[in-house]
Amino acid sequence: MNPLQAAVLECAQAMNASGINRGTAGNVSARCAGGFIITPTGMDYARALPEDMVLVDMQGQAQGVRKPSSEWRFHRDIYAQRPEAGAIVHTHSPFATSLACLATEIPPFHYMIARFGGDTVRCAAYATFGTQALSDAMLKAQEGRSACLMAQHGMTVFGRDLEQALAHAVELESLCEQYWRAVQIATPPLLPPEEMAVVLEKFRTYGQQ
Repeated sequence: MNPLQAAVLECAQAMNASGINRGTAGNVSARCAGGFIITPTGMDYARALPEDMVLVDMQGQAQGVRKPSSEWRFHRDIYAQRPEAGAIVHTHSPFATSLACLATEIPPFHYMIARFGGDTVRCAAYATFGTQALSDAMLKAQEGRSACLMAQHGMTVFGRDLEQALAHAVELESLCEQYWRAVQIATPPLLPPEEMAVVLEKFRTYGQQ
């Protein structure tokens, strides 16, 4: 058994325990030599075993006792296009998905939007789950970003490793909740481009010890 299989499963279980995902929706992967390890399709993470996690190569060929997540294609394409991505978390979290169902991006209502690489978090155009069209739409939405919403679907975040990817997914869901709550009261004022440029520069070294 690859030790990364246990880590991927642990991350998927933590994703559900945090409340940002429910049931068998959502998926998790981590880059490895020759491809990535991803959660299986339609399987309860609470009952899954490490050996149920599936190795998929960069040609899309799977090895393992289970079938890979139906969303394996966009995981592969993110890893192929974004060398800085070491792990990916995709969830159907309540607030991010609510905004995604409006097909709206998250504007710079809060400076922490810059955490994800730009002055907005874009929303990828809708396409059927598991298709190349969805992957292509996501890659476009994630240009210069490490996260995106997915219209009528959910959200996806990548990080350097599983720990960071999950932490950033939790953080994005929190921002989505804050934005959702703010617009119930009024249209929030947005930070200007020049301030977001300052914040983006500060985030280049944020958290580095």
